[in-house]
Amino acid sequence: MLFTASTVKDTLPNVQRFVRGNLAGGVDHMVVFLDAAGAHGQREVREWLEEQPHVTTIRTGKEWWAGDKPGHLNVRQRINVNLLKHVLKQFDWAEWLFHVDGDEIVQVDRGVLAHVPDDVTAVRLAPLEAVSQMHWDEDPTWFKRLLDPDDLALLTALGVIDRPANGEYFHGHVDGKPGLRPQADGWLTLHRVVDDGREELESFRHDALRVLHYESFSGEDFVRKWTAMVASGGVPNFRPGRSNTASALRALISKDLDEETARAYLMKLFERTTQDDLETLRDLGLLVEADPGRGTHRPAEFPPGGYDAFRAALEQVRTAPKRVFHPPPPKDSTEGKVRAVRSLLRRS
Repeated sequence: MLFTASTVKDTLPNVQRFVRGNLAGGVDHMVVFLDAAGAHGQREVREWLEEQPHVTTIRTGKEWWAGDKPGHLNVRQRINVNLLKHVLKQFDWAEWLFHVDGDEIVQVDRGVLAHVPDDVTAVRLAPLEAVSQMHWDEDPTWFKRLLDPDDLALLTALGVIDRPANGEYFHGHVDGKPGLRPQADGWLTLHRVVDDGREELESFRHDALRVLHYESFSGEDFVRKWTAMVASGGVPNFRPGRSNTASALRALISKDLDEETARAYLMKLFERTTQDDLETLRDLGLLVEADPGRGTHRPAEFPPGGYDAFRAALEQVRTAPKRVFHPPPPKDSTEGKVRAVRSLLRRS
């Protein structure tokens, strides 16, 4: 069986697209960690999720974190996915575990995945990013793929992007998403599989293994995301290729504007910094058309007694300290800096 782990706080329509798309795209069972089950609008999300036969929902409230809730979402994500890896490790019917966000949909050819060599323990899903438009009548079906240097140079010359780099072309991550055999050694992070020293493990890749990323795909989605950030007083964390947008958002947040005014300026920022030139990209043949709604995968069922054993194993760790499931820090700071530079070069 193929499992996913996700730490989620989102609207019901987005969560429904997320669940239905992943199950149709190759996933057998999804484990959704509700990051704020008691927040406004999250009750209906929880109730809908708990009705889905191929979804296990976990409320990560005070009991879950036992008074030690990490302040950073990225830390909570890494803990949750590696806790699930620990639970699944004891079951031989758990073949793969992928770490995906609530705005991502796995698209995998299960035949290709079945032929990954037995000695290969990690898989990387290539990112396809939804084209950003001010409005979509329905969910977007046009996606950007990573481009080679010549196409990036062409888009730069045409004024579509400011510099020839995939980190400039994509608004979200360019690293893809990781998968790991639960019985294998290793840790899942946001975009990589690493060993105990935080060295990245070699990952299998194939064109038929990919993830759709709905990153700020519309003006409304951009505003929803950053209105919540403005309201919470948080500071956006962008990679270097999006530094200008990050600076603008930080400046906007610092103005302490009312919600309506902030929304208006967020929409302007979306139009100037994030909206894509759909017509040009499509004319040049640079886009991929994908519709998760047309997925044909039928999720596999747990083997006899498997689901009960799985839930019992989850229950055993419900009140356990959670920090032990976070990947260990690098062996020394020098190695960490080297990896940080390598990651920056990949994204820029």
